[in-house]
Amino acid sequence: MKIEFVGGARTVTGSSYIIKDEDFTIMVDCGMFQGRQELQQRNQLHLIYAPSKIDCMLLTHAHIDHSGLIPKLVKGGFFGNIYTTKATVDLCNIMLPDSAHIQELDAKQINKRNKKRGRPEVEPLYTVDDAMKSLENFVPVNYGEIIQIHPRVEVRFRDAGHILGSAFIEMWVAEKGKKTKIVFSGDVGTRDQSIIKDPEPLDEADILLVESTYGNRLHKNKTDTYEEFKKILLESINKNGNIIIPAFAVERTQEIIYTLNNLFKNKEIPMIPVYIDSPLAISATEIFRSNHQCFDEDMQKLLMSGDNPLDFPNLNFTKTADESKLLSQEKKGCIIISASGMCNAGRIKFHLQNNLYKSESSIIFVGYQAEGTLGRRLVDGAKQVRIYGEDIAVNATIHTLGGFSAHADENGLHNWIKTNKNPKTKIFVVH
Repeated sequence: MKIEFVGGARTVTGSSYIIKDEDFTIMVDCGMFQGRQELQQRNQLHLIYAPSKIDCMLLTHAHIDHSGLIPKLVKGGFFGNIYTTKATVDLCNIMLPDSAHIQELDAKQINKRNKKRGRPEVEPLYTVDDAMKSLENFVPVNYGEIIQIHPRVEVRFRDAGHILGSAFIEMWVAEKGKKTKIVFSGDVGTRDQSIIKDPEPLDEADILLVESTYGNRLHKNKTDTYEEFKKILLESINKNGNIIIPAFAVERTQEIIYTLNNLFKNKEIPMIPVYIDSPLAISATEIFRSNHQCFDEDMQKLLMSGDNPLDFPNLNFTKTADESKLLSQEKKGCIIISASGMCNAGRIKFHLQNNLYKSESSIIFVGYQAEGTLGRRLVDGAKQVRIYGEDIAVNATIHTLGGFSAHADENGLHNWIKTNKNPKTKIFVVH
């Protein structure tokens, strides 16, 4: 048996593994490379393995750096089952077509430039039709359920506590009269997130492949993050400017909604309008509301009491592009939460274009900003950025908040790995 690191090695994005033996080939995750241009170009390369030769796939969670090349794989001839949790199926139903839409728009923009330069047209990485077709391969499984995906291979999905539906995967491979247990961590979450359950313990493994996104740093604790967020909001509200929060559509947006609900409910900040301006985030929030089985005990109790922390009177969802454009006319100050979280695509670019040059505006980054992204340039202190062909001065106040991360930090990863009861485990560090 061989394990091959297809992506996510020496880079955070593009997570993918191939587990291969003489009678099976199994893929775990099929992520898109994100960030620097040279990384994104790797998405265009031919897949290392012929898609038709892969028997099945296991998907740890819905984030695009773990799922984003699935439509390309299916387009290339993969016809096997894709096993994952129900909530991940639900999220992929919206995230993969959204990713495809971005691919189509990117190709359209490139072809517009290529036509002027006399260059040949390019094809999108995959289309919305490709994404919709790939969704037919998904098979939902329950947490804790052992399923046989090959006569010699059994797997079980356990809650990783990262985002809704996220899992680490236990795989038992029978060979030469014994079973080898391999664990794929996916992305391990932080403990005490507001909405979803904590990561389950590892138990034991012969081989562990573990992520390390924040393996060399510590997050601020939740209380400090809450107080810092409140302080930034109050300072920004007093300036009567808009507060722009670039946020990942899945998990981070819902976490921010939950936190704002507490701040308003406790009368810690004034009741200013809050807009969720991301069709994907709006759909993801609806999926959260329909997957209570993933919620932690505190969230379940709140719902049972009739309090929905993902809704409050001054929360507004802007579904159409016209509604989004009207937000630029807000004069009294509001909070706009929009995607993409790294500011490379989506409606967030429009809001940055309309607010970065204003000294009364505040931009609050609440998530990881990959190298090469617009978000990273702003976090690194750029004085001017280019958006939609226009040079924009950065006069707004830029804030970063690390405590909202859905990734375990150094201590969190160490503590999770310590739940492994096998002292002889071989550990491979990725992501």
